[in-house]
Amino acid sequence: MDPFTHALTGAAAARLIAARPLGRAALLPGAVGALLPDADALIRSSADPLLYAEFHRHFTHALAFIPIGGAIAALPWLLQRRHRPQWRLWLLATTAGYATHGVLDACTTWGTRLYWPFTEARVAWNVISIVDPLFTLILLAGVVLTVRRDRAGAAAVALALCAGYLGIGAIQHARASEVQARLAAARGHAPARAAVLPGFTTNLVWRSLYEAGGQVHVDRLRVPWWGEPTWSPGYAHAVTPPKTLVAAAGGDARIARDLERFAHFTGGWVAAGLTGETTFGDARYSGSAMTYEPVWGVRLTGGQPPVAWVDRSRDRRVDARALLAEVFGRAPEHRPVPRAAAP
Repeated sequence: MDPFTHALTGAAAARLIAARPLGRAALLPGAVGALLPDADALIRSSADPLLYAEFHRHFTHALAFIPIGGAIAALPWLLQRRHRPQWRLWLLATTAGYATHGVLDACTTWGTRLYWPFTEARVAWNVISIVDPLFTLILLAGVVLTVRRDRAGAAAVALALCAGYLGIGAIQHARASEVQARLAAARGHAPARAAVLPGFTTNLVWRSLYEAGGQVHVDRLRVPWWGEPTWSPGYAHAVTPPKTLVAAAGGDARIARDLERFAHFTGGWVAAGLTGETTFGDARYSGSAMTYEPVWGVRLTGGQPPVAWVDRSRDRRVDARALLAEVFGRAPEHRPVPRAAAP
């Protein structure tokens, strides 16, 4: 989730939880608490390019770390003598904000180690885009009204509406999964695994990917809140099995470990990049709806460090006109979802 939305969520939560006697003064510590978990983005090393990918959304985003993170976020207030008599309230405000971060990130697609240290699994519920203007506007309206009226009611309503919106996203995810199953069955495919990811800024358009026959099949799905869903054909690209990654390491323990870390980061959705077998991309994302253009991945350098992180996310462009056409059901490439093939 983008930092602005995190800050708004944390501010609203802190205003609600620490409503009295801090009042709207709780907004700032709540926002600070909600932003602090992303300090893990500073964990980087030129000698280990995958360190960022491994530790972003790691322990600082875990539920178990919330009390510690909340206490760290509260230090700017606790260190001031005039705030010490109400130290519990300041701590409560920052902790409330901090607590929203990991859960909100887990609702997106990147993957969050929400249950660390009990498991290293990356949790991604795939119910909302990393950027969703409607979700953000609801929070913004709630926080602005809270500031103007100095009442917690607006924050409570905004958080309730956002919780409902996430619930709608969960329903949309289930519906998109059903459409994906129909599409795969119509092709005669029995997916080994599958995922549906919310489209950029919306829960009406979804990216469908499933593995069948050694390939990942990627399509676009439009799932309206009411009415019949449609789909747009995308592409198929060969997936990279674990044994291929082992072979690519060539017996080098460092390379093997780095490729394993990357595979864990992608949830196993790894595909060789278009530049050759020495580049592996995250097959969940592509810069194009029609071809496989990895947004990020790893490249075997043949030098030091032996594995480099490749990030082309800044080159990614969103065609706003095409996206709006999909959202409003006007995209000409979309068609009715086919029925399953006869047995």
